[in-house]
Amino acid sequence: MSKRVVASGRVQGVFFRDTVRNAAEREGVAGWVRNNPDGTVEALFEGRPDAVERLVSVVRQGPPGARVEALDVVDEPDHGIDGFRIR
Repeated sequence: MSKRVVASGRVQGVFFRDTVRNAAEREGVAGWVRNNPDGTVEALFEGRPDAVERLVSVVRQGPPGARVEALDVVDEPDHGIDGFRIR
């Protein structure tokens, strides 16, 4: 299962990407996370459905100091990604 998420609000400069990467590594989810020029944070998660859903919840909540005002979640086809990285 794969999902692309885009979080907006106070999501940059608050260790958002590092928080997501750590959670993905704990859950065994592959993919990536990046800051976008428009101030959003975007991520692609690929893995077991339950683990991917937990990662979506991590993004929805955000790390301490973040304020997620909106979260777009879109199903994606699997990409065959290995590992998780910050872009």
